[in-house]
Amino acid sequence: MQQKKDAPLRSDAQRNRERILEVAVAELTRCPDAPLSVIAKKAGVGQGTFYRNFPNREALVLEIYRHEMQQVADAAAELLCTHEPDRALRAWMDHLARFAMTKAGLADAIRQATSAPGGPAKPGHTPVTSAAELLLRANEEAGTIRPGLTGDDFLLAIAGLWQLDPHGDWQGRADRLLDLVMDGLRAGAPGPGR
Repeated sequence: MQQKKDAPLRSDAQRNRERILEVAVAELTRCPDAPLSVIAKKAGVGQGTFYRNFPNREALVLEIYRHEMQQVADAAAELLCTHEPDRALRAWMDHLARFAMTKAGLADAIRQATSAPGGPAKPGHTPVTSAAELLLRANEEAGTIRPGLTGDDFLLAIAGLWQLDPHGDWQGRADRLLDLVMDGLRAGAPGPGR
């Protein structure tokens, strides 16, 4: 019996898929040409299971990118449930920095997957932009950042993350950059209750 495209995966199938993605991030970051058979073996799944989930390299790479981006986006709402808006925003910026470093490590694999004639297009940043908007609006309502900023403004302001070397001291540099951006967002904030 063939599973419908949008039907939820069984828990074991979901675990297999997540394990493949986890191993693939590590392997493709290390070597963009890592054989899919090596990824399947390290993930502990057979070739059939692997190819049922990801029929080709392009599908795998684009799903990694989409999956990582969605995890970053989902973290925004989760952080707002457990932190004050300004702390949630700053913590989310750290999630975004880790995503940027993963993406930088996968840049060659993503470029290969999306550059073939007639190949798939790279997914847009819509979930991340929407998450940034959610955090910005919560901070605006709390009076902790200047009003009127958009998710696109925010992503342009932190674009320096994508210039950091994922193999160098990116964490320290990212912290300094993001603290600077956060200070800029706070400048001109009306303050709580205004």
